Amino acid sequence: MIRLFTAAVLLLAAPLAFAYIGPGAGISAVGSLLGLIAGIFLALFAILFWPVRFMWRKMRGKKAAVPAEDSATEQTQE
Repeated sequence: MIRLFTAAVLLLAAPLAFAYIGPGAGISAVGSLLGLIAGIFLALFAILFWPVRFMWRKMRGKKAAVPAEDSATEQTQE
């Protein structure tokens, strides 16, 4: 118990350490934050744009793209 009390007193009595971080850490933090925000917005845009794409294709009368496996089997059957 005395050791815990001594450690707490020594940690609380330590002077503040002022240190220069530099602009590099701030720039990389801002870059990471912007990347995260851009990723979230792109994901939301993709989810919200999905019905619009579906309706656009339906109005234009285009079929969905044929997967590569189906097109390969169609060519070998002919």
